[in-house]
Amino acid sequence: MIVEDPFAAIARHLRTMSGEQRRPVSCYVALGDSFTAGSGCPPEERWADRFAAALRRRDSGLAYRNLAEHGATSERVLAQVGPAVQMEPDLVTVICGANDVLFSVRPDVDGYARRLGAIFDRLRAALPGVAILTATAPEGWSFLELGPRTATRVRNGIQRLNQATRSLAVRHDVPCLDVVGHPGLDDESNFAADGLHPSADGHRQAALEIAEACRESFGIESELTWRNGP
Repeated sequence: MIVEDPFAAIARHLRTMSGEQRRPVSCYVALGDSFTAGSGCPPEERWADRFAAALRRRDSGLAYRNLAEHGATSERVLAQVGPAVQMEPDLVTVICGANDVLFSVRPDVDGYARRLGAIFDRLRAALPGVAILTATAPEGWSFLELGPRTATRVRNGIQRLNQATRSLAVRHDVPCLDVVGHPGLDDESNFAADGLHPSADGHRQAALEIAEACRESFGIESELTWRNGP
């Protein structure tokens, strides 16, 4: 489900109805943590690389860079903005925050919100026409072994973090792919052996979801959305 400002959604649908051309992408940059960096899988299997490859099959001149880092918190993702801006992308995905909860017994959700807002602001200030997509995080991992108290702490922290992500996305007019409750989270084949990171199948599913979100939100077409129909 895409969460976005309702007035922005109405304007987008009106543009589509008026016959506006599908939006081209000349440069795509992915920011984030191990979910986007593709922990434990070859680069070509990462969801961002799959999506970029699908975009490149539409435009062979596409420039692409994955700046995501394993273990990155929102503070590290904020530091990725500078190198991203140098690429002058017209599409940026920003997915982070889970490590802010996983690495702390007292997650600073307010700090996360300030940093995510700063990421959006800096991208827009440097790249006024850039398309930005973000996403929430799973609020539980069915195949990750956690003690009861730790599982409760992580779930509560992620819930607070997701609410902050949704609110900031609406405030900054950034579409947000809401993955909470997605049926794929209960499919063990979508997870690597650690129960936390996506498997090759999980990355494939994520690429499809991101591609569809970009088509719905920005009119960005790729081979992935062509294969799955309108």
